[in-house]
Amino acid sequence: MKDLTFGTLLAVFEEIFGPGLFWAMVIAAVLVTVAYLYVMIRDRSVSWRKFLLAQLSMPLGAIAAVWFVLAVTSSKLSDLGGPVDVIVFLGIAVAGAVGTAILVYTAQSLLRRSSVE
Repeated sequence: MKDLTFGTLLAVFEEIFGPGLFWAMVIAAVLVTVAYLYVMIRDRSVSWRKFLLAQLSMPLGAIAAVWFVLAVTSSKLSDLGGPVDVIVFLGIAVAGAVGTAILVYTAQSLLRRSSVE
């Protein structure tokens, strides 16, 4: 693996998660992103109450993302080998936290639409 290309990344992620789970996660991410953009365009403003609740969910999302990767890859925290592994796990936690915040904000906005707050 001399070159890091988009195709190489796809192959690696399909190998890690399996093709079915990987593409299901990609489709879920696209659907949540489209729903989030819809909510932003529809509401034309940010609801700070929903934003706060979304931020409060971020630690749970970070923990869930790390747990999910550990479960899917049959790894343990004791398998971490060095600084690069820690950086990767921190990246996974950040991605899980941000994704959860977007999901929670979008779900709140779609399930209960409120007037200007």
